[in-house]
Amino acid sequence: QVRLVESGGGLVQAGGSLKLSCAASGRTFDFNTYAMAWFRRTPGKEREFVGGISWSGTTYYVDSVKGRFTISRNNAVTVNLQMNSLKPEDTALYYCVARRAVVATAWDEYDYWGQGTQVTVSS
Repeated sequence: QVRLVESGGGLVQAGGSLKLSCAASGRTFDFNTYAMAWFRRTPGKEREFVGGISWSGTTYYVDSVKGRFTISRNNAVTVNLQMNSLKPEDTALYYCVARRAVVATAWDEYDYWGQGTQVTVSS
């Protein structure tokens, strides 16, 4: 099985920064072939695609975070989300996801996901 564990969430004031990390583990698949991404969810809303990175390093972002968030991959099993200039509307539970294919923007396209890490941005 594959396990994804997120970390780095917390409380930050508007305009501040946070860095989220996702560590992947498992024996079945080669993580070098996986696309990894971040989604976020607030109460009463569907999970929203935030950003993703392909196995080749190509990155994608939702328009609302473009220029503020940066997704990167340290190695085959670690992916990061650097969040700068945070806004109260960024408050959400952030999830790390993975799939053995290209980056997708739909939650149900992914094969694995973590339990999430909470990000709260105060005004």
